[in-house]
Amino acid sequence: MGPRGRTGRLLPLRERRKNSPGPTPGRWLSSGVTRTTEATRTRALSRIFADLTPLSTSPDYRRLWIGGTISWIGQAMTALAISLQVYDITGSSFSVGLVGLFSLVPLVAFGLYGGAIADTVDRRKLGLYASLGAAALSVALATAALFGYHHVWFLYAVVSLQAVCGALTGPARSAMIPRLLPPEQLPAANALNSVTMTSGFMAGPMLGGLIVGWWGFQAAYLVDAVTFCAALYAMWRLPSMKPDRAEGARGRASVIDGLRFLGTRPNIRMTFFSDLAAMVLAQPKALFPAIAVLWYGGDAKTVGLLVAAPAVGALLGGVFSGWQSHIRRHGLAILLAVAAWGLAIAVFGLTRNLWLGLFFLALAGWADTISMVFRSTMMQAATPDDMRGRLQGVFIVVVAGGPRLGDFLAGTVADLTSPAVAITGGGLCCVLVLGLLALRWRKFAHYDARSPQA
Repeated sequence: MGPRGRTGRLLPLRERRKNSPGPTPGRWLSSGVTRTTEATRTRALSRIFADLTPLSTSPDYRRLWIGGTISWIGQAMTALAISLQVYDITGSSFSVGLVGLFSLVPLVAFGLYGGAIADTVDRRKLGLYASLGAAALSVALATAALFGYHHVWFLYAVVSLQAVCGALTGPARSAMIPRLLPPEQLPAANALNSVTMTSGFMAGPMLGGLIVGWWGFQAAYLVDAVTFCAALYAMWRLPSMKPDRAEGARGRASVIDGLRFLGTRPNIRMTFFSDLAAMVLAQPKALFPAIAVLWYGGDAKTVGLLVAAPAVGALLGGVFSGWQSHIRRHGLAILLAVAAWGLAIAVFGLTRNLWLGLFFLALAGWADTISMVFRSTMMQAATPDDMRGRLQGVFIVVVAGGPRLGDFLAGTVADLTSPAVAITGGGLCCVLVLGLLALRWRKFAHYDARSPQA
């Protein structure tokens, strides 16, 4: 039955159409404006906050990212717990310092070989077995602590083996990402990875300190072992990740071949040189204890603020990274970011106000994250699949060794002159060396992500 008029009689079809409320022009206009406004707002937010597209389009990458984030926090907890346990056993800061040395040497020594292995075998299996080894080491730490087996040599041995597992997992995991995502999503993925690292550095030690204080060392180690389950599950669900080897290539990937390849690729080489300029010449971390007292009249809490400031900036750089997916001139972005790092460190060396100093350290951390995102993206996009593991191994060596060399250089210059000269002079030297490198390899600034050339 059709609609009826006031008399109860059925209205003719023409009258029904006339009297039907229907969509008015204003209603259509309002709906269109609303949809346009929502789309504009969504685009604006995507250019501000971290681009989550890789998490929504690739279930494999989503599991890998979530698992890596959880396990990274657990590993940071264990790192703090080991340092606390070493000090509890020895009462020596020197012994605690050796923890870093026992971690650094295997990481550098096995970084290149871990990359070569990642270019030879199934990367999924390599990452899975290395993660299993790291989880077993956390279980061993928990068992030893639970049964009162407190020996420093045992902790040093475990730290060294953990570094070996990390040197195997890192290249394999990084080489997987370009296989899971299209090239245009790599900047967003690397920005999300920076959020993983910085959140681990910030949350892991805090949680580790609380857990050790409440339940002891064994509790922190057990929590770390449990968090590895997320990473193991993500690795287990991945498809096979055998390298795409060129026809006629040798069965075993060679470290020397990887270094030769790097020697013929100036753009990739420049990503390492620019990072070394920042980390070696403008690395103030070793001077934080001295300047906390000399400049700010502070104590250990002031040192903690100085150490945390770059990490806070790095985390913010990852959270507000949506705009990076729209940048195509990656080489120019790296040059500007590294120059911003050097200038921020130089200005920090001139400040004597704590909060202003923390601001410039956070700004430096933000710039470092931007540089890291584009350096990683360039290396992944412009490198053949069968070379990605080896170049990631070189990346690990640079990232691990550069800051240590920077600490040594900054400490030496500060002893010979002053902390201000070491920090401000180092920041300016970073910018100067970067400029010379950019003049030497001019094509780097013109690198275009739409046609990546190593």
